[in-house]
Amino acid sequence: MIKIIQQVLDNLNGYGLSVLVLFLGILEFSFGLYKKRWNKNEKLVDIACFVLPKIVIRPAIAYFGLKFLPAVIPAFSNQFDWVSFGWGVLIIAIADDLTQYWYHRLHHEIPWLWRFHRTHHSAPYMGMAMASRQNAIYTLFFSQTYVTTILVYLGLGAPRIVVGAIKSTITTLAHSSIPWDKPFYKYKVLHPVAWVLERLISTPATHHAHHAATTDDGVGYYKGNFGNMFFLWDIIFGTAHISRQYPAVYGISHYEEDPWYAQLLWPIFKSNVVGSELAADGPMVKQDIPIQKHVEQHNELTHLPEPNAVAAYREEEQQILKEVTLQAGANF
Repeated sequence: MIKIIQQVLDNLNGYGLSVLVLFLGILEFSFGLYKKRWNKNEKLVDIACFVLPKIVIRPAIAYFGLKFLPAVIPAFSNQFDWVSFGWGVLIIAIADDLTQYWYHRLHHEIPWLWRFHRTHHSAPYMGMAMASRQNAIYTLFFSQTYVTTILVYLGLGAPRIVVGAIKSTITTLAHSSIPWDKPFYKYKVLHPVAWVLERLISTPATHHAHHAATTDDGVGYYKGNFGNMFFLWDIIFGTAHISRQYPAVYGISHYEEDPWYAQLLWPIFKSNVVGSELAADGPMVKQDIPIQKHVEQHNELTHLPEPNAVAAYREEEQQILKEVTLQAGANF
């Protein structure tokens, strides 16, 4: 049975995950989830962050790490061969995700680290592209990549593939604009499942809250909800916020579309936006602006009517989410 599960997850890590991402992408684009928010600059940011950090940097770290380790600790090769597959999955899952939880949390709590992580939060929308939208330097020092590379060298290669497939699936679904968790909150019979699910793994509701532009509405909570695969870390360490709602506004309240190259490679390249956190003379952490002003800036870009701006923005967002939910249900 374990071998069958392993084969399924191995396939998911290969073509299966690609199919999932393609399917989500088609849904998101079909229903206009990005709309006018995904302009040329944002497209370049998302594409560049997918190519360099995701496809180049992380695999390169693992590759060169596995070339380097035999030279420095040759006696430790495959020392964990005796560990069963199940225990190997558990070890990798905890080591990978707990390490990333703290790496992620520190970049929110230590001011001089924030700008390396800022790119992941700058987009005024949510979608599967957000899962890989990272600054290259931030990705270069991903602590979990080094930890899991060492564990693979010690003999936990197969469990690493499985955990990678599961984690990629969960994080992609958590960032997606498709609110697949809504039925668990809507139907009373599913409430017990929802209670466990939202405390165990990241869901759209909990992770979207982390990407909110404000905490004023009681839904957004960018000062917590740091978990990637497991939301359990937030429960344990007291950084959890569960509202079962979706933010009206995403991104950074003072974001003014820094150039894609600055978002990808800061501090090597700086932003030309005056006052930006990524500018040469910019502040380490810029003060948030009120949600009303943020929505007014959004309206200037999307030409939404000024009266009842916040309500219009929220209604637009909820209508899109409703359409996607209905279509997703029909597809399944």
